[in-house]
Amino acid sequence: MAKFPTAQEVAGVLSRVREQRPRVHCLMNTVVQKFTADGITAVGAVPSMTSSQEEIESFVAKVGALTINLGTLDAARRDVIRMAVKVANAASKPWIIDPVHCDYSPSRLDFARELIALKPTIVRGNAAEMDVIGDVGSALRIQTGPQDLLAETTRVVTIRNGHPWMAKVTGTGCLSGGVIAAFMAVEPDAMLAATAALTVTGVSAQLAAEHAHGPGTFEAAFLDALNAIDTADIIAHARIEHDDR
Repeated sequence: MAKFPTAQEVAGVLSRVREQRPRVHCLMNTVVQKFTADGITAVGAVPSMTSSQEEIESFVAKVGALTINLGTLDAARRDVIRMAVKVANAASKPWIIDPVHCDYSPSRLDFARELIALKPTIVRGNAAEMDVIGDVGSALRIQTGPQDLLAETTRVVTIRNGHPWMAKVTGTGCLSGGVIAAFMAVEPDAMLAATAALTVTGVSAQLAAEHAHGPGTFEAAFLDALNAIDTADIIAHARIEHDDR
């Protein structure tokens, strides 16, 4: 029988992130670099963000996981992403790709499929992006939205945490990709790592909304909640549903 993540296991992965403080390298949408770095730091990990061709191989060699976001893309960034993936794969480091707006651009979709052929650990996108991506091979497939759907060969998990204000703050999805990478750095089961990361961000969003008055105050409260969330919060609020395949 397939083993599914529990709220208690989610809390355990968060504790390991805070104890081990893994370093995560982010090839990130330039619009949200600071917010993503702040979120990764708040949850307990350490971000690095360089996209320099001269530095990327050295940085990726020293991290626990890699996150790639296609939100702002040009020829130089494509080359850097290819270099980063080569290093990560050679060292068997986990990595996640977020094919942002691949449904808008044929060239971006082609590049996303090129990267998926290189066997990422996780592919994560919204419904429109994942519809055009189609098959993700052996990767864990995550479709985000009002609920997050995580699917692999034998397990499907639905996470029903979060808050509508997440959609009104640019970069909450990008931030969650960075948090997933941080959790993958300490947990080899991609399903458990991603479930833990998305539950932590979703519950943090719910807790943040209790103290916010709109998207502006929500952004700050969300970072505070990521920093403060604990086992009791996760056990009380996690909404994780399981389905055998």
